[in-house]
Amino acid sequence: MEQIIKKKLVRNWFKTLQEVLCLEIEELEGKKNLFEYKNWERGNKINEGGGQYRIFENGKIFEKVGVNFSEVYGKFSNQFRNKIPGTNKNPKFWASGISVVMHMKNPHVPAMHFNTRYIYTSFGWFGGGIDVTPCLKDKKLEKWFHNELKKSCDMHNKNYYKNYKKWCDEYFYLAHRKETRGIGGIFFDYKKDNWEKDFSFVREVGITFKNIFREIVIKKNKKKWTKKEKETQYQKRGRYVEFNLLYDRGTKFGLQTGGNVDAILMSLPPIAKWK
Repeated sequence: MEQIIKKKLVRNWFKTLQEVLCLEIEELEGKKNLFEYKNWERGNKINEGGGQYRIFENGKIFEKVGVNFSEVYGKFSNQFRNKIPGTNKNPKFWASGISVVMHMKNPHVPAMHFNTRYIYTSFGWFGGGIDVTPCLKDKKLEKWFHNELKKSCDMHNKNYYKNYKKWCDEYFYLAHRKETRGIGGIFFDYKKDNWEKDFSFVREVGITFKNIFREIVIKKNKKKWTKKEKETQYQKRGRYVEFNLLYDRGTKFGLQTGGNVDAILMSLPPIAKWK
């Protein structure tokens, strides 16, 4: 399949998924047209793509949720190109993706993160994942969450869950704190085994995330919480901030390729605290 067709298919899926996820969030909140839309463009003198990020804050369920779509292209800087596969001979790139971060009002509902992307340099690859960050321990939720991920992965390859869970545990780790960010999930990158099969898996990950966050909200949002539990949530969010600013690849990639700063930093919670 020609690369131009692949890019179009991927881009259209990510944009469609943005619509689907926003509609799901509005349904849970019980209100339409919640999101503030912001379009942005990359490049000052020439068009190098852009994207749209959508923000909603102060809901009855979602304290802050961002759903970001992007499609950007251009050339990597000499400093950055050495870190990206396939740029040795040609610094040009094309990238599209969707990224979602949810910070919840109720401390019993964990923060949730999802993203999938496709990057093309001299060859193309997929990356992405799902992870959950509770501030209060819930072994029952953790077991259910990982079981849902395993079922989804197993439909495509019996080795995916084991490998991508391990990758997630290693990736979402705060080395300076010597602790994981949350209860893990799945994470994968440089996925280029078979384009059609890889794209099918990436679509599956998106639908799985939609089903997971809906089920968690329905199960957990009505549970009463205390002021102490809210303070615990604020402190856990501090860890979230530390990871995203110090280690997150998406944050670094976006900032170093001239992405929109507000869209990139939408992952940060509205309130976080440190002891």
